Amino acid sequence: MKYFIILLIFVGFTSGCKEKKNHLETLETKQKRAARIDPGNYNVAFLIMEGTYNTEFTAPYDIFQHTKYREGIKAMNTFTIANTLEPVTTFEGLRILPDFNYLTDSIPSIDILVIPSAEHHLDTDLKDTAMLNFVKRVDKNALFMTSHCDGAFVLAKAGLLNKVASTTFPSDIETYRKMFPHLNVKDSVLFVHDGKYITSAGGAKSFEASLYLCEYLYGKEVTKSLAKGLVIDWDLDLIPKTIPQ
Repeated sequence: MKYFIILLIFVGFTSGCKEKKNHLETLETKQKRAARIDPGNYNVAFLIMEGTYNTEFTAPYDIFQHTKYREGIKAMNTFTIANTLEPVTTFEGLRILPDFNYLTDSIPSIDILVIPSAEHHLDTDLKDTAMLNFVKRVDKNALFMTSHCDGAFVLAKAGLLNKVASTTFPSDIETYRKMFPHLNVKDSVLFVHDGKYITSAGGAKSFEASLYLCEYLYGKEVTKSLAKGLVIDWDLDLIPKTIPQ
């Protein structure tokens, strides 16, 4: 009995230490996140979840994060958002530590939301009402809502693409049309810009859609510089697209 009591005390002590450590780590993480948010920049949030595909996440992240190294522009703060602060595992196995939990955290105002494609964007993710409601809330004040590949299914399910043209991953166009027959769906293009919504075919072409948004915001010369920094040949005139005239 004596040893059992000692064991309980030891377990309680170690548990308390662990909780204190986790609390301190959370505070430290929040301080680091806050330090990365420059109030003079655009806030760009990446909505990630289990099964997110690497390219649709990393391509726009790379482009937008590099704006910090260009002078004379309103650059971009880039951060990730999920329904957890635990590591999120991408489809390819990369583990990403989210910056914010949209279910519990106070989140900076979001100017640009990026929805990379994820493994279950055609099925179970579309039943996640908490996630869909978060997207709808962001849409109310965001300057741009963007998606890559099947991320368009999330925007469509949230009812945000009803009055605009959009596109998605080429081989999922027919599924997209069947699931959302009321939408104006474009195919044979790499991205569509209509209103504040930019939807792209995804994959490696996520770079092009992201560079387009930069050209829209910053002009050709800054965008060519961003593309050059990532060894990308960039000429908007050569890209199959649907954009405002």
